[in-house]
Amino acid sequence: MRDVTIFGAGAFGLAIAWACTARGASVRVIDPNGVGKAASNGLVGALAPHVPENWNDKKEIQFQSLDMAEAFWTEVAEIAGQDPGYARLGRVQPLLDDRAVELARARAETAKELWKGRYAWRVVPENEAGIPVVSPTGLVIHDTLTARMHPRRATATLAEALRRKGAEIAPEGDAEGIVIHATGVAGLAELNGLAGQKIIGSAVKGQAALLDADLRDCPQLFADAVHIVPHADGTTAIGSTSEREFDAPDTTDDQLEAVIAKARAACPALADAPVIERWAGLRPRARSRAPMLGAHPLHEGQFIANGGFKIGFGMAPIVAGMMADLVLEGRDTIPDLFKPEASFR
Repeated sequence: MRDVTIFGAGAFGLAIAWACTARGASVRVIDPNGVGKAASNGLVGALAPHVPENWNDKKEIQFQSLDMAEAFWTEVAEIAGQDPGYARLGRVQPLLDDRAVELARARAETAKELWKGRYAWRVVPENEAGIPVVSPTGLVIHDTLTARMHPRRATATLAEALRRKGAEIAPEGDAEGIVIHATGVAGLAELNGLAGQKIIGSAVKGQAALLDADLRDCPQLFADAVHIVPHADGTTAIGSTSEREFDAPDTTDDQLEAVIAKARAACPALADAPVIERWAGLRPRARSRAPMLGAHPLHEGQFIANGGFKIGFGMAPIVAGMMADLVLEGRDTIPDLFKPEASFR
């Protein structure tokens, strides 16, 4: 008998399995599609914070998760003997005009307090950015909190670490012990059926691309609403779109070509870089726009972890700990905004 069964082998499911295993539970992860084959199969891997102002519980929790990510992924990598592609190299953002510069400098001061003095938000000349960038003012923001990871390598590394710790990962199997549903888009669709006319969550399509451009030691770049993320394997990911309405969930189109064009314009090093891969997929967005964690509204006595949307990997370390607190120790450390009831209101 397993102590915990988790349905879903994406970022949330695997991270929760890791936290439960670390506390001595025996775990089975079940996913008919395999490890990291849905939203967690993307390309980008930007682990970026909220702007350091107008602080609230959601921003604080995301900060805490990003802060603990280095230790989380270092331990996973050591156990697995693999590289998840994690590195905290920071992020650069061009400043478009004098007003943006003034605002960025004000945020540099608030970041000192809100980021606990551990990370900086600085305004620097574009030639000190650490990555080729075009900025209308010649100035950029450089923050030292942002990190990157490689989504596919990260899920593969987590899965290998879990196997080495004795966890089972299988395409099918019986639900034994405590049951947690981390099933992404399919799980939200099931909840929508329960709620009738109210939409509890939805699938949001994203499109991204992978370029043959080796910027592996550079910080990532966020420009013109596009993430440009250099990976440790010598590729650079760019993305993504955020489409509430779409015809085909897994095909790319002209919207991605526009993203690629923006990335090339923002970063001269990408101007002639060949496109290695184009990707499209669906990401689970809860109605509350926050992760949905706690007692499952449909399955009595079972639990849910869903709604990672675009921040699933960034939130995975703290989500994993909260879920392990709840299901193994009976301690509810989940904020109200993250509970399923928030999306039913």
